[in-house]
Amino acid sequence: MKLPYFLTSQLFKDFSLSTLTSGFVAILVGYTSSAVIIFQAASSAGASTAEMTSWFFALGIGMGISTLGLTLYYRTPILTAWSTPGAALLVTSLNGVSLPEAIAAFMFSAILITLAGITGWFAKIMQYLPIPLANAMLAGVLFQFGLSIFESAQSELALVMLMLAIYLVGKRYAPRYAILLVLAGGVIMAWAQGLMTINQLEWQIAQPVFTMPSFSLSALISVGIPLFIVTMASQNMPGIATIRAAGYEPPISPLITWTGLTTLVLAPFGAYALNLAAITAAICMSEDAHPDKKRRYTAAVAAGFFYLLTGLLAGSVALLLASFPKELVLALAGLALLSTIGNSLSTALQEQSHREAALITFLVTASGMTLFSVGSAFWGLIAGYVAWRVFKA
Repeated sequence: MKLPYFLTSQLFKDFSLSTLTSGFVAILVGYTSSAVIIFQAASSAGASTAEMTSWFFALGIGMGISTLGLTLYYRTPILTAWSTPGAALLVTSLNGVSLPEAIAAFMFSAILITLAGITGWFAKIMQYLPIPLANAMLAGVLFQFGLSIFESAQSELALVMLMLAIYLVGKRYAPRYAILLVLAGGVIMAWAQGLMTINQLEWQIAQPVFTMPSFSLSALISVGIPLFIVTMASQNMPGIATIRAAGYEPPISPLITWTGLTTLVLAPFGAYALNLAAITAAICMSEDAHPDKKRRYTAAVAAGFFYLLTGLLAGSVALLLASFPKELVLALAGLALLSTIGNSLSTALQEQSHREAALITFLVTASGMTLFSVGSAFWGLIAGYVAWRVFKA
């Protein structure tokens, strides 16, 4: 069977070292920033070590397949991710819920997400979101990553300052490879300082563990519905806003539908919630990934392959990524997102008629407030939209 043209020669032409690096950095940031929360969530459900490994296997494979499929089909950098707020919700809500009941709740949430995509109601809501507010929300979400560069310097001054120096020089003389140079320099420095320790690392293929779901009305209501709401409001909504803020226009409904279906299929193996990524997607959509907007999709393709690799080697990869010092990861993420933060703020505040509403969106989002288990990105958009309507009236 002959492959489509862009899957062969054109795909390889569009790849570059900078897009490959951006894909790797996106996965590194995603795993190291929230993997521990998923361990806690699985533990709350009473999962064994083998079942915990299966969760990471299912999530990695699901994110890899959905990222690759959607990105190559639309030729747009579309990154999926696990729901970090959803995992945080599960840490507390799964107490007293058996693993089979939790799996059934995951499937119920996935069905609701799929229906949200098929019916198109989520896409209709997003049509009313002004672009400046989407950019302000994105800047607010990423703001903490920018601050983390300098917060990390308090504990590892030499490491972070070296990374910052490499970034500045790299942006001046080799902007496409600045993040790659930062990553290489940071790893070498961390290794030299003894901050990276890898003990008894064994590479082995993860074994998926199937759990037969057991449907419980109380679990569906107390776990499934909140998981659906948190995933849509705190993950998919910022994910769509990130795609729009970067200037891409793929259809929303199919994206939501496929994340829901992928979750539904892999939920019995531990994929509790897959959704559109925002923070890691911004890394793949930035100018640092590639100056040519049309070629940045290869960063997501690279991320998709790294996802598959992390899924297949779930247990070993989790141990490897845990060896990276948190200061290195936080500084790397902040530096990789600097240009996106600046561009988002510039676009958000450019139009005077939207400026105050965009500023409110940015401040509420950046505050990190959480109400009713829903994150600040959702409330930032709500507050900004209300302000925008008031000023428009």
